[in-house]
Amino acid sequence: MTKKDTVTIGFMLFALFFGAGNLIYPPQLGIEAGSSYWSAIAGFIITGVGLPILAVTAIAFVNDDAKALGSRVHPWFGLIFTSLIYLAIGPFFAIPRAANVAYETGIKPMVGSAGEGSSALLIFSIIFFALVFWISLNPSKIVDRIGQWLTPILLIAMVALSIASFLTFDAPMQEPTGKYSAAPFFEGFLEGYLTMDAIAGLAFGIIVVTALKERGVTDRKTTIKQTIKAGSVTAIGLIVVYGSIGWMGAKMASMGSYANGGEILADGANMLFGSFGALLLGTIVALACFTTCIGLTVACSQFFSNTFKSVKYTHVAIVFTLISFGLTNMGLSQIIAYSVPALVFIYPLAIVLIVLSFFHKLFNGSKHVYRGALIFTSVIAIYDGLEAFNGEEITAFKNALDFLPLFAEGLGWVIPAAVGALIGGVIEFVAFFTKKKRNLAVKDTSYKASS
Repeated sequence: MTKKDTVTIGFMLFALFFGAGNLIYPPQLGIEAGSSYWSAIAGFIITGVGLPILAVTAIAFVNDDAKALGSRVHPWFGLIFTSLIYLAIGPFFAIPRAANVAYETGIKPMVGSAGEGSSALLIFSIIFFALVFWISLNPSKIVDRIGQWLTPILLIAMVALSIASFLTFDAPMQEPTGKYSAAPFFEGFLEGYLTMDAIAGLAFGIIVVTALKERGVTDRKTTIKQTIKAGSVTAIGLIVVYGSIGWMGAKMASMGSYANGGEILADGANMLFGSFGALLLGTIVALACFTTCIGLTVACSQFFSNTFKSVKYTHVAIVFTLISFGLTNMGLSQIIAYSVPALVFIYPLAIVLIVLSFFHKLFNGSKHVYRGALIFTSVIAIYDGLEAFNGEEITAFKNALDFLPLFAEGLGWVIPAAVGALIGGVIEFVAFFTKKKRNLAVKDTSYKASS
């Protein structure tokens, strides 16, 4: 495989991850983290860039899809967990978020004060999802071609916005606020969950594996090697974009208050390039969001219709479009708020599954190791999810779990995951020798009987 192929696949993976919805988090992080920005963005990059690349590589290890990786725990876990992944990157979170970003950056700046009410968003979402559904019924190469043009243009627009902000915004960074004042690195780490790219990477991994096979890469070792190389290209692009627009947000903290990252980008573009620049950026982002929503609707509908043969693709597409439409009208800030508890629960499980896949050979792929690690992880993940949903600490559980290292930072699941994997390893070790002893006893009995 040539270097050109590696770069091409790297850019393809970048396009898959570079959903316009992801653009809303780094600027918001920048404003809130202030002078602690570099520490916070470092944590964000680990979960927003590093983990997605590891997720894609984990799929290269199994040389199959996310369901095959999850089935290492149990076939039912593989089915349920993969279904949760597609629902998260589809109608429950990612699609409504992308539609809202399209509205916030593309439509709202044009309609001014008229865009503050819910009626403008309602009208926009009706037209938006009618077109998404119509095209999703018969997706053609035109969507891919539009996406291939839009992604480079969007990237160039982001680079131009970032360079202009570096040259223009000279206000000093503000003091970190709220959650970023105590542990900015760990808060950035948790904020990276919201990109959903690590769980998306588990779904996108098979696309990379297929692209490599089409270029003649078939053996597992080379597939992993080439996936890492292509992933490095993707990682560089994402780090540059996230770091730049996050820095822009940090510099805009003294220029006003913003409800979300979409407003920050739109206002920043208006400050730097005027109304025409803001309109151009908004149009590009809106079109990118549109193609993203179509792609996700198609991918999710295909997964569920292929997994459950009795369900028709068209029916799934209708249901997912209606769900996405309904959730979109909650507004971007509300979507972000309700997605946090679910992602706080799902992400630790995904991280543990991804990490274990890299050590699969070390413990001979024992299901006991996978199950032990994930069971222990899920206990803490459930608590963290309930706490995020409740909006405050659950005192009884907190007092019982507070002894865990990194618990206060939201990473209390790390040690339990390791302990669960160790216990699973011991169970596997005992089971192996018990089985071996039983087999020797059977052979001995057979030998005596034949004598």
